[in-house]
Amino acid sequence: MSDSDYKVLSEDQVQQFLRKGYLTLKGCLDPDLAEKWVNEGYERLGYDRADPTTWEKDIVWMWPKNRQPIREISARAWMAICDVVGGEDRIDDRVMKVEGHFGEIDASTWSDAFIVNFNHGADQPWEPISAKTGRWHQDGAFFRHFLNSREQALLTIVYWSDVAHRGGGTFIAPDSVRHIARYLAERPEGVPPSEIPFKEIIGQCSEFVEITGEVGDFVILHPFMLHSSSQNVSDNPRWMTNPPVVLKEPMDLNRE
Repeated sequence: MSDSDYKVLSEDQVQQFLRKGYLTLKGCLDPDLAEKWVNEGYERLGYDRADPTTWEKDIVWMWPKNRQPIREISARAWMAICDVVGGEDRIDDRVMKVEGHFGEIDASTWSDAFIVNFNHGADQPWEPISAKTGRWHQDGAFFRHFLNSREQALLTIVYWSDVAHRGGGTFIAPDSVRHIARYLAERPEGVPPSEIPFKEIIGQCSEFVEITGEVGDFVILHPFMLHSSSQNVSDNPRWMTNPPVVLKEPMDLNRE
């Protein structure tokens, strides 16, 4: 495909995703909407934004209150998702009830199911990113994993706040994608996520990236990307969501 075949992605972004398993789009949120939902988030938690002593927990997974179609919140983000999966008609927009902090999954919407890292690990010295830092895992605890699973066709990150170095940005291991793919290919019967040996697999990896960014950054990652939360030793809470993208049919890997 050429640049003209994509709605918003450049050829550099396409190649970045193919080579490294992730890409970043800037400016995919209205700053006013981000500010509104984050302020409501503080109110929902009963925390004073200006008073860190009221931040009872160092990291919080929030149930959603607000939800809007992605194409209304960010037409660019929606078109980028469609570019990566091969078209809007492949995305399953039916609501899927699941356990966990999402409550439900609707692949065509974004919500304020925030994961807020206020100061997780701030009482410990900063540990540089490596296979030994964090809790490396693959998302999708609500389904049995196959090589072509449709339930998590993409892993995505939306930053609702600025995230600087050492500020709680997600850690990723780009070279984990091939290891997870090989592991699942060797197990066509599928694997419960609790049985995937993430510690063993991350030990085979040598490439690690800390995802920093700004309000409105939208990161699209390969569903096999191992990732981890990180310490936030900055003075700024990190607000993010990570809505999955669900397909109508299993991924088709037997094609040109």
